[in-house]
Amino acid sequence: MKREEVRARIEEIGVIPLVRVCSVEEASFAAEAVAAGGIPIVEMSMTECGGKEAITHLVRSLPHITVGAGSVLDLEMARFAVDQGAQFLTSEGFDREVVDFAVQAGVVVFPGALTPTEIMVAWKAGSDFVKVFPCSQLGSENYIRALRAAWPHVPLIAAGGVNQTTAGSFILAGASALGVGKELIPKEAVRQRRLDWISELAKRFVGFVKTARTQTAAWNKKIG
Repeated sequence: MKREEVRARIEEIGVIPLVRVCSVEEASFAAEAVAAGGIPIVEMSMTECGGKEAITHLVRSLPHITVGAGSVLDLEMARFAVDQGAQFLTSEGFDREVVDFAVQAGVVVFPGALTPTEIMVAWKAGSDFVKVFPCSQLGSENYIRALRAAWPHVPLIAAGGVNQTTAGSFILAGASALGVGKELIPKEAVRQRRLDWISELAKRFVGFVKTARTQTAAWNKKIG
């Protein structure tokens, strides 16, 4: 997929599952499970044991799923991920070298940021989105709402503590998408190979996003 297509898929679905497992087999299971629930996107953490191998395997074996690299800490990690076919790069913080590399390579990138200054710097560097992390520890949806008021043109991804209770609220507050980890891919569900468990959670999160967007559209129509 081209950069524009990857960006459009993330915006359309609005949920990015974070996979934190320690084997290629578990990564494949988790990716197929969320895809079965309507989310053909996975962010594979590169700091987990086997993370690099999992990215290579997922890209080659699951072409219908958009595979990205998460927790990209430096340029070396970024180069490896892109060489293996990762279609987006993300991290919990901002590294200009990583963002510059992604922009030059034509790969979607959304670094982590928290303060207004960090968000502004990340956006001006050429990021496709800015991941607000950890958003739940700093005012939750109210913080996203305040950021959107200041920068309505910056697409924000809410990540860090997003769950079934807060998912819709973050979208209503203006988040373009959600980064979700253990609340979407429980370790116990992976251990038991419960595809039905994970796929049902995926359906729920997709539903939260759709419902919130419908409410937002109705409200905008009413006041517009």
